[in-house]
Amino acid sequence: MTKTTFCGGKSVKLVAEELGGTDYISLNFYRLQSGTRLFPCEMSTRKVFDFVMTLRPDQDAA
Repeated sequence: MTKTTFCGGKSVKLVAEELGGTDYISLNFYRLQSGTRLFPCEMSTRKVFDFVMTLRPDQDAA
C-alpha cells in the first residue's frame, strides 16, 4: 500500500495491491471546505469504501 499526501494533507492518494493476487485499490480523497470527497479510480465506490473501512495498517510500517 502506498499513501501519498498533497496540499498539507488536504488531498490523499491511496494505492494498494493484493499480496499474492491481482486485485488492487486506487483512490483519491479530498478534504474541501464544502466537505470530504472520495473518488475511486476505475472501480466502484463500494469496493473502495469496504477496503478503507476494514483497513488495518501494519503498525511497523507507520
